[in-house]
Amino acid sequence: MNRGRRLRQTENIRNMVSETKINKSSLIYPLFIQEGNNIKEEIKAMPNQYRYSVDKLNFEIENLLKMGINNVILFGIPDKKDCVGTGAYIEDGIIQKSLREIKRNFKEMTCITDVCMCEYTDHGHCGILDKNNVVDNDKTIKILGKIATSHIKAGADIVAPSDMMDGRIKEIRNALDKEGFINTPIISYAVKYSSSFYGPFRDAANSAPAFGDRKTYQMDYRNRNEAIKEALYDIEEGADIIMVKPALSYLDIIRDIKNNINLPVCAYSVSGEYSMIKVGGASGIIDEDKIIMETTTSMYRAGTDILITYFAKELAKFIDEGRI
Repeated sequence: MNRGRRLRQTENIRNMVSETKINKSSLIYPLFIQEGNNIKEEIKAMPNQYRYSVDKLNFEIENLLKMGINNVILFGIPDKKDCVGTGAYIEDGIIQKSLREIKRNFKEMTCITDVCMCEYTDHGHCGILDKNNVVDNDKTIKILGKIATSHIKAGADIVAPSDMMDGRIKEIRNALDKEGFINTPIISYAVKYSSSFYGPFRDAANSAPAFGDRKTYQMDYRNRNEAIKEALYDIEEGADIIMVKPALSYLDIIRDIKNNINLPVCAYSVSGEYSMIKVGGASGIIDEDKIIMETTTSMYRAGTDILITYFAKELAKFIDEGRI
């Protein structure tokens, strides 16, 4: 008689035959960096997440490396904005300064940068607006190429365009290659849905649109087949890693992408997912640690190879303790 329970009798046996393995090298921790000095400010909408000034980065990076977390993705919060997002690509921009500081002290930390304009435009949209206040796709991708190039020159290891403009991967790839950065990888936010799960992030990065929404360029959450189409477009244009965002409500999409492409799949467990668990845990309604482990495992089980998560520190601890 076949008995599945034979391989469930002890924790050691269960661990040995586990189909889903999570390791620290696949974790990416997001960091928010703002202009100013001596700043470590908790984000109200995201408990235990902070905005840092550049001079406060070294302690946090050192702490992450001690925990075995070797990958970060950087989000900048400038002190000045304009209608064309100039602060995103200037030499002394917040991300450019942050990269130089991190790489001066911690060359072993892999720095990924978000390439977008929403944090840098005074209207909060992810590109340049035309006279009708509609994002001009083709003008925007030219700027995205400049942003990506400026990040690599400042020390970024990988760029991750999150704008969802059509053709931006090709434009960024060409811009990087022209500057000699032919070996720089691109993580494409190829499958980025227009989602209410982004709410706390927009508070953290001060990036909410001043009017309207982003539904004309981010994907409709009702669509499944479109995800494969978008991923294949970006692969053809030169993407090296394909991202699905958000993660928890899109496990079917992660699996679809995994089944249909031959590149690594990255998922972004976004701010709304994080804050719901933190608030539920603080209230005592749920067991926070167990929910973190279960939801994260579901993302890897669905096909995630790389995970951007605000729970990276907790997960590193659980891995050290043999709990996940």
